[in-house]
Amino acid sequence: MKNLLKSLPAQMTLAALATAVTLTAPQTAAQQSAHQPTTAEQAPMRDSSYIDAQGTAHVTRVVPLPQDLSPQAQQFISRQVPDEAPPQSLAERRASQDANEQRHKAEWSKLCPNSIVETQIAGVPVHIVTPEGMTAANNDKVLINLHGGSFNADSGSYAESIPIAGYSKMKVVAVLYRLAPEHPFPAAVDDGIAVYKELLKTYKPSHIAIYGTSAGASLTAEIGVRLKQLGLPMPAALGMFSTLDNFAFMDDSWSIFTLRGFAGHLDPPYGTTHDAYYVGSTDVKDPVLSPIYADLHGLPPALFVSSGRDALLSATSNLHRAYLRAGIDARLVVFDALPHAFWYDANLPESIEASHIMADFFVKELSK
Repeated sequence: MKNLLKSLPAQMTLAALATAVTLTAPQTAAQQSAHQPTTAEQAPMRDSSYIDAQGTAHVTRVVPLPQDLSPQAQQFISRQVPDEAPPQSLAERRASQDANEQRHKAEWSKLCPNSIVETQIAGVPVHIVTPEGMTAANNDKVLINLHGGSFNADSGSYAESIPIAGYSKMKVVAVLYRLAPEHPFPAAVDDGIAVYKELLKTYKPSHIAIYGTSAGASLTAEIGVRLKQLGLPMPAALGMFSTLDNFAFMDDSWSIFTLRGFAGHLDPPYGTTHDAYYVGSTDVKDPVLSPIYADLHGLPPALFVSSGRDALLSATSNLHRAYLRAGIDARLVVFDALPHAFWYDANLPESIEASHIMADFFVKELSK
């Protein structure tokens, strides 16, 4: 059965997300390479649904363009991306992401003027972003950013640090942690811990927050658990913006969305773990690697952010619920219809709104 969700034109409601999944039979590499992108003539024009004896849902949905989005966001999610295309090599992916980050740096710096220093902390490369207009009252506060990029590239060290620095008027240290597959778990966690410990020599823990998007959000969650294990003082707050909750199983939204929402190529889930090249030889239920299995009691207040077409929406909401079960002051904000990490795009009003929500949370928590 051909995966038809890849050709859908627009957004699905959160209620539908709770039940809608599309799976197909595993295909060989030769079969995959023979497929051609879906055309307008081939796109489904009606909804369909079949639940098989194993509970697997085989569905198509035709979803209109949401009218509650900004015109920029409507255009953003309407971009046509082929659902069949040759995969990128790791070198091509890294080069592409590096180029995107230079664009993000320029676009966000126009909105949030800053000075950036490239240096090292505890032997780990970092960008230190100091916003224009930072007040003396914030000289003793710092935010630590762990960028996204599937653990194997830098997709967001500028896109995540510049706007948050600008809107919080606080210095941000963006950690350029070691990447997989050359350096699997726990190398990136160790790098984040090393930077945090070094900053503790200058800043009170109550004046530090740690946050990230996607892989960086997952690292933030992992570092929170690891800090507890090490008996180190907790930061004032954690920000997990579109995060994984575990590496043992795939959450529901991973079967529905690509990283572009409905656009682009989506393989059916085969029951394998996320990002095996990052997991390495670690038990997938290790409580640091997969925080959903950890004792989360005692972790600091946390903000979770996701969106209606985020491939990690389910994981983000599941980890948020786990934080609530542990008695943590944890908040979840979900933007309608937008895809994974949409807030990287400085041209969307929704990105500005999301960045302000994130920054305002840190300002509030570091002011206590």
